[in-house]
Amino acid sequence: MTAKTVFAYRDAGVDIDRADAAKKRIKALARQTFTPEVASEIGTFGGLFRLKRKGRSRPILVSSVDGVGTKLKIAFATGVHHTVGRDLVAHCVNDILVQGATPLFFMDYIATHRMEPEVIAKVVEGIASGCRESGCALLGGETAEMPGFYSSGEYDLAGFIVGLVDQSRLLDGQRIRPGDAILGLASTGLHTNGYSLARKLLFEVGGYEVGSKLPRLPLPLGEVLLQPHRNYLSLLKPLLDRGRLSGLAHITGGGLTDNLPRILPGGCSAHIQLNSWTEPPIFGVLQELGRIDEAEMLRTFNMGIGMALIVSPGEVSKVEENLARSGEPLYRIGEIRSGKRRVYYRR
Repeated sequence: MTAKTVFAYRDAGVDIDRADAAKKRIKALARQTFTPEVASEIGTFGGLFRLKRKGRSRPILVSSVDGVGTKLKIAFATGVHHTVGRDLVAHCVNDILVQGATPLFFMDYIATHRMEPEVIAKVVEGIASGCRESGCALLGGETAEMPGFYSSGEYDLAGFIVGLVDQSRLLDGQRIRPGDAILGLASTGLHTNGYSLARKLLFEVGGYEVGSKLPRLPLPLGEVLLQPHRNYLSLLKPLLDRGRLSGLAHITGGGLTDNLPRILPGGCSAHIQLNSWTEPPIFGVLQELGRIDEAEMLRTFNMGIGMALIVSPGEVSKVEENLARSGEPLYRIGEIRSGKRRVYYRR
């Protein structure tokens, strides 16, 4: 005789039926991103992707993994969940783009206290939007309901990307030379870095709320903090295809101070001219609230530069012309000089 079930999985907080409802929505969103190379359906144990690309004689796979960090807390507070998924894709795309790679496929991980199909669908809607924008397939992922681990109404989010670059077009910093120009593409604000400090300053020290309107900010605070992490692929791919760039640095946590040296070869230093670009006002608000010195700001936040381009003198005008045609502001923020592999600032 079979014993009667007293407790089911849902009694511990995990509802398989609710999870299945969320997964059905996820499958439909993911299928919209499929490229011809995809060789599997959503729901298999592993996603399949055929490695066939024209014009690639020595292909190198480039992978990266990242999250959105405590920017998610702003999504929870505002109830806006579709932007953080797009942020996740943009961050990962930019991380492989700096090595010259274009994305092939993306996978996500979402863990939550309780599976809310509407919320999860919004998150994946943002992920799918970012994938379509980047021409990569959302190949699969994982959703996990973990009551007792996450707080009610909260979730965590991570993404894994794989891209492709031919060895002849790989950006590894070895082409960077003293005399090269450092150009900057604007960020929209914090992107996905520095939110733990920003939240402490704004909500604890300043006593503001996500709906607060500060005189120096163009939008309510929550909207400013949810400004999207820019995806630079469409702007930079034509320049990469023409071999116009010597190096790229994605300016994330650590700012210009820590991210530029990651791509510099030995014997090269980066010299940055402060005040050579337009700084979003949120950074001034944060600096005043925390009485943070300039050096700390520059190694915590991107300060308005989301991507740094290293360009040889002969290519600078061509890069500027290309980006001008797209209507994209481009700042000359510094130059490469001989010296220790670090960043020097000047006014």
